[in-house]
Amino acid sequence: MSRFERYLTLWVALCIVAGIALGHMLPGVFHVIGLAEIAKVNLPIAALIWLMIIPMLLKIDFAALRKVGTYWRGIGITLFVNWVVKPFSMAALGWLFIGYLFKPYLPSDQISAYIAGLIILAAAPCTAMVFVWSQLTRGEPHFTLSQVALNDAVMVIAFAPIVGLLLGLSAIIVPWGTLTLSVALYIVIPVVAAQVVRRRILMSGGEAALTRLVNVIQPVSLVALLTTLVLLFGFQGEQILKQPAVIALLAVPIIIQVYFNSGLAYILNRLASEQHCIAGPSALIGASNFFELAVAAAISLFGFNSGATLATVVGVLIEVPVMLSVVWIVNRSQGWYERGSMPLSGSNKKAALAE
Repeated sequence: MSRFERYLTLWVALCIVAGIALGHMLPGVFHVIGLAEIAKVNLPIAALIWLMIIPMLLKIDFAALRKVGTYWRGIGITLFVNWVVKPFSMAALGWLFIGYLFKPYLPSDQISAYIAGLIILAAAPCTAMVFVWSQLTRGEPHFTLSQVALNDAVMVIAFAPIVGLLLGLSAIIVPWGTLTLSVALYIVIPVVAAQVVRRRILMSGGEAALTRLVNVIQPVSLVALLTTLVLLFGFQGEQILKQPAVIALLAVPIIIQVYFNSGLAYILNRLASEQHCIAGPSALIGASNFFELAVAAAISLFGFNSGATLATVVGVLIEVPVMLSVVWIVNRSQGWYERGSMPLSGSNKKAALAE
């Protein structure tokens, strides 16, 4: 890990402060950037996400995807946490904290909307940012790509019914344009671009040339992450300054949900004797959220200025700092994890996979 990566938490904190300050001082600039969108998908953010995930995608050999069935335990655990546990645990946390414990401190006419926003947020598993978290935990890239693709496929079928069930609505308006465009921008385009570049580099210079390229552009990924953070906090700088107490209270169930679901996925992978390079991204995929889809769905259902939309925006604000803390926990606990993931762990399982 480079010196820059070792101090990533500091850079994140500085970017959060810078984003809020710039959003307050230059709201017009951020408003213009925020309007550069199609179907509620912000194009500058999409471009930054490309810069974040393409270095990891360059490492992926699609011919090796045929081996992803080896990781069926991790795939099953992640699907279980994402679609069976996560939306329902968030609904329970929302009703407990927002509907009961924090109710006296929140606008009474927005309580139901806040809970709805939290449910919508939890029902949309993360897509693009997972590649960044997986890379930071030295996760298996083929597993990450396959899991994300599978989640996208399930999301098309399960998002509306789950949200409808938990909100008690007979019909949910799914922003299909946002969902389709997000998958294309965050998955299809960068995957195709990365594979084209990978093939050309391998043909001209071999593995050594590819390794040099990845090492050169790797810092770009982290710079793009920090720039994204400045933009996200800049977009919501006014909201943060106007309603800091409401935002802090809404953040509580979201943070608890992230640690609960990531911890559950991590421990289940350990009990299933899955490798750490699978358990890391599995835990992170099981905890993070597809905030673009969540915000768009909240706006379409409840309106731009609703409590539901604000709740999904809070998810955007805390996504990067909280997920970085989960990355830190996963990396620091690798020794503990591998001591308990028996009988196939570490070199033994790698040898078994090689065979």
